[in-house]
Amino acid sequence: MTGDEFWMARALELAARGVGTVEPNPAVGAVVLNAAGVFAGEGWHQRYGGPHAEVFALAAAGASARGGTLYVTLEPCCHHGQTPPCTDAVLASGVARVVAAMADPFPRVNGGGLAILRNAGIAVDVGVLEPQARALNAAYLKLLGTGRPWVIAKWAMTLDGKLATRTGDSKWVSNAECRARVHELRGLVDAVVVGRGTVVADDPLLTARPPGPRTPARVVICGSGDLPAACQLTATARDSPVVVYTAAANAGKLSAWADAGAEVVGLPSSDNALSPLAVLDDLGRRRFTRVLVEGGAKLLGSLHDAGAIDEAWVFVAPKLFGGAHAPGPVGGRGVGTVAESRPPASTHVEQVGDNVLVRSVFTAS
Repeated sequence: MTGDEFWMARALELAARGVGTVEPNPAVGAVVLNAAGVFAGEGWHQRYGGPHAEVFALAAAGASARGGTLYVTLEPCCHHGQTPPCTDAVLASGVARVVAAMADPFPRVNGGGLAILRNAGIAVDVGVLEPQARALNAAYLKLLGTGRPWVIAKWAMTLDGKLATRTGDSKWVSNAECRARVHELRGLVDAVVVGRGTVVADDPLLTARPPGPRTPARVVICGSGDLPAACQLTATARDSPVVVYTAAANAGKLSAWADAGAEVVGLPSSDNALSPLAVLDDLGRRRFTRVLVEGGAKLLGSLHDAGAIDEAWVFVAPKLFGGAHAPGPVGGRGVGTVAESRPPASTHVEQVGDNVLVRSVFTAS
């Protein structure tokens, strides 16, 4: 690892601390070395609307930054948004060199910040640990590029791929440690999404317990509009947001949900079947960056068939349920051949108690 890579790796570690608090902004970290190459300060973007990473790092370094090097995981911004341009702070600091992991494709930046620094005589290098920086902000990049949020599919299953027994019993497939990890994940996303079957079978609350940095909207996708009028979601709709997507023609069926405080969104449909991409388009218009889809198999299948799953969190328990009619995790049409399946861009496996968590990313950042 080169010196540039070492310090950029530290900047990426700092940037990751902002995940869950800065969205829909990107997570950014920065490190400053003095003119002699000695550590002088560091910082990260801590909350949406707050100072950016460069500002914190340069403030920590103070006069030691003059003639030194700034490492930053994303191109410094050059426009007035929630905060002043970071390029102003960089120029005022007197650093002689800026090393950025990647350019920022945001239209009001998009190379402009780097150009300002170069034109001021600062040496600029771009691309150090860029793949890692892109992976960290994959959700930000997807929302910026497609207008849709990053989709995380989550399920817990047995060794033989079953979500529940043949009678529908599913409490609990995974262990307590896995369920705690799911609650942590809920607290980092903008929405937790389920289909009608999950609401009817499980009557879920879909909140993060304990609460995390974000309060996710609870989202139900039900084209038919046939949902129970009384459930945990309607009972708590005024406590944290509930959004129901249904066929426009069936929105009237959900008057009890609307009266309880839920937002009912009618979408065009074909035989009550909603396009998962249309739902994602609407979630993107709300500037949701990450959404967690917790089932069921029909909803996950429709997203898979649409190529809309970006990442999967799969908890595997050391159990065998068997049963030809015991449900599996992903329904839909599915692929016809092995070659049609999407290979993951990366996979991480970890032990969680006596269970295993497999995290696969399918969308290259």
